[in-house]
Amino acid sequence: MQPIATLDLLDDATPPVSSAPDAAAGPDRPRTLAPRAGGASGPGAGRSVYIETYGCQMNVADSELVASILGAEGYALAASEHEADVVLVNTCAIREKAEDRVRGRLTGFRTEKQRRAADGRPDLTIGVLGCMAERLRAKLLDQEKLVDVVVGPDAYRDLPRLLTASRATGQAAVNVQLSREETYADLAPVRYDTNGVSAFVSIMRGCDNMCAFCVVPFTRGRERSRPVTSILAECAQLVDAGYKEVTVLGQNVNSYRDAAGGHSVDFAELLFRISHLSPELRIRYSTSHPKDCSDDLLHVHAERPTVCNFIHLPVQHGDTGVLARMRRTYTRDEYLALIERARAIVPGLALSTDLIAGFCGETDDEHAATISLMEAVRYDHAFTFAYSERPDTYAARKYADDVPEAIKKARLNEIIALQKQHSLASAERFVGRRETVLVEGTSKRSEERLRGRTDSNHMVVFDRALGLAPGDYATVDVTGCTSATLLGTAVSRTTLAEATA
Repeated sequence: MQPIATLDLLDDATPPVSSAPDAAAGPDRPRTLAPRAGGASGPGAGRSVYIETYGCQMNVADSELVASILGAEGYALAASEHEADVVLVNTCAIREKAEDRVRGRLTGFRTEKQRRAADGRPDLTIGVLGCMAERLRAKLLDQEKLVDVVVGPDAYRDLPRLLTASRATGQAAVNVQLSREETYADLAPVRYDTNGVSAFVSIMRGCDNMCAFCVVPFTRGRERSRPVTSILAECAQLVDAGYKEVTVLGQNVNSYRDAAGGHSVDFAELLFRISHLSPELRIRYSTSHPKDCSDDLLHVHAERPTVCNFIHLPVQHGDTGVLARMRRTYTRDEYLALIERARAIVPGLALSTDLIAGFCGETDDEHAATISLMEAVRYDHAFTFAYSERPDTYAARKYADDVPEAIKKARLNEIIALQKQHSLASAERFVGRRETVLVEGTSKRSEERLRGRTDSNHMVVFDRALGLAPGDYATVDVTGCTSATLLGTAVSRTTLAEATA
């Protein structure tokens, strides 16, 4: 999944470089529910819930499902933990730093709970959802005693019952059972933290890849795809509601396959079908695995103007031996051949990637192979990480985490410095060009400027002019840049259909 920017930003932008874990909200930038009226009846009537979300875009989408489930049971959405009867933390287990951040927040919520008890105020119920809940349920409940409710990513429908049971008995309530069928396809997400322009649409859950470093298969279970009909219906509803961009999500999104109805629909065909819903709806996706990036998918990029010419294609490392230890199922040469083929089929294709520094046993020569691969590909954006061992993974069981932290940090800094150069060079290519930008909102640095993204996923900050508003498409002359952000001047209002004609 794509992380939020952490370096050299003029605005909220897809970053040129990041050492944060995969994150849509980011490990240090929780997303919270805005106030909303609850239902008139149900077990949650008269009660309010506050949700913080950490981790990937899938976690953000999951929190929208939780809001839908609880809203149907009468819960209102609180603006802060101080106004809530229930606090839920939707968690990420990708990296130790993210878990430490969540633990700190849970400790703070527990203090609030104790303070309420001492003052004779109504109790606060604390719950943990998602990946970290499944992995650390014993510690969170029995050893650290930080939470009252623990709910895994396939058990959100059971959350109202668990909250009621915990409140009634004062005992912990748990459901972390994984499912081979649950996709939440019938639920309408409550998009509580939205700009009204862009939305996430989850098309599948789980992962079958079993990469050596990754905990996702153990916390989210096996792959299963939503029916194509339900995905198309959700996207059509977003179009009707005025959204102009969807990002379809999955841990391995391009392995999507729906075989219902006697006709198998793969990811390429799914994007093709979504692209016919509206000529004004941009389509993105995350995260793509190189082994499933087919020529059919690349041709959809080339042939359908609303499918953005941008792919997040994680390589993880530049050395074939390390890739084998990581269980990535492709070689360096195969990955580079895919990049060459992708750029031949989709001229002007923008690429981002994930890179891990200091994986088990990494030598100086193997690290140098990552540097040389970066030079060969010259990514537009990259999200970079120092290896962090995750319990229960293949790497934790089979390999020694033997690269000293100082060396990991030095190698990561070298990767970041090089990527910053490449990101700046990528941005500089746009200076002097005219781009179509989807307006997302006001610049966070100045009320006099707007921000939005190009087809290639470059953030653009430009002057507020022409009466432009979020959801409008604008023609923008790019006049300058940093490695993270393009700077421009609005020329005219346009439509996506006009811009891609």
